[in-house]
Amino acid sequence: MSLKYEICIDSTAGALAAEQAGADRVELCSALFDGGLTPTLGTVEATLAAVSSIRVHVIIRPRGGDFIYDEHEIAAMERDVATIRDAGAQGVVIGALTPSGEVDTEVAKRLIGAAGDLSVTFHRAFDMTADPFAALETLAGLGVDRVLTSGQDITALEGAPLIASLVERAGDRLVVMPGGGITPRNVGRVVEATGAREIHFAALVDAPSPATHRNPHPFMGGELRRPEYARQVTSPGLVSEVITAAGA
Repeated sequence: MSLKYEICIDSTAGALAAEQAGADRVELCSALFDGGLTPTLGTVEATLAAVSSIRVHVIIRPRGGDFIYDEHEIAAMERDVATIRDAGAQGVVIGALTPSGEVDTEVAKRLIGAAGDLSVTFHRAFDMTADPFAALETLAGLGVDRVLTSGQDITALEGAPLIASLVERAGDRLVVMPGGGITPRNVGRVVEATGAREIHFAALVDAPSPATHRNPHPFMGGELRRPEYARQVTSPGLVSEVITAAGA
């Protein structure tokens, strides 16, 4: 079975780069510096209008930090799922946990219900669960299509032993998709070690800002921040490198 490739992006240009390089799907986010947050409806609509064949799945995550949400955040996520479904996206990427590190089944049911017939991925909140095998069983029972995971480790390569066990446990019930730190140098080892059928990665490279006037004094974020005139863009060449290196 040939591998499927999902590219983590934060722009319409990123979707077009992934499509150009031959990827199967994108996970459309904003704020990748925070691990990916819900993009604006305008970005979703512009991306869907621009691409021709690649599938667009949209992350639903209202803020950075933990995955324990209050009633207002849950309502917002439910509304975002429905709005993105109506916009024509092919899938959503969700996740919610209880304070004790279990899948929050009630929140998940609400979001899955709002998704209708969209494909549903459970994001790397999975890596913060207390018992990944119990979480996998819960998600399989909820009808989730795939789980994104680094194997509860720093990268998917380091988490490969757990990912392999999850792939085996999941069988054909849902896809276990490695993601986290995947590069052209290690993707072959991740695929071989895990038996995964789908791979998730970003393919970001630094790009210069077009700004010719620059004020070095103010900044727009907190103390931990990127430089104001630094950009990262999705590289079709780097996407192609990873696909070629995977060898499938």
